Amino acid sequence: MLAETICSAASAAGLGIAAVTAYRKRFLTATRIAAYSLVPIGLVLTGVVEWVSGIAFKPSVWIGFGVLGLAWVLFMTTRAVERRSGTTRAERKAARAAERNEAVAPGASAPSLGAGSQARPAAAAPAKPKRKQEAAAPGDDFSDIEAILKKHGI
Repeated sequence: MLAETICSAASAAGLGIAAVTAYRKRFLTATRIAAYSLVPIGLVLTGVVEWVSGIAFKPSVWIGFGVLGLAWVLFMTTRAVERRSGTTRAERKAARAAERNEAVAPGASAPSLGAGSQARPAAAAPAKPKRKQEAAAPGDDFSDIEAILKKHGI
């Protein structure tokens, strides 16, 4: 009963503000204020306010939220334990790099956006001509930039 009264008062105040705004010849703003002020009374008339207040004051609902929170914590804990056991970080990184092949430029030795050649084994790296290997040896840290430029045709 109190929530419905508060919503009705808020709607009446909003419509009053909209009337004053319309009096000042700001019709677009007045229409927007009127629309916002009709929302609380619409929620009261549809029964949403009563439903929300019924949920907010029931202890069983809060116990249900607690159970959902506990389930979420347990789920996240099992994921964290699963991530820590089994494989090393380098192996997981290599597996992710193998899955994500769309970022590899033609003729590049490593993914353009990846961590570099450490993520893939040497046997899986594409063979480069000897002339390019000699030229790329001193500036090996520019291979990512070269791959991006080749990808964009520059």
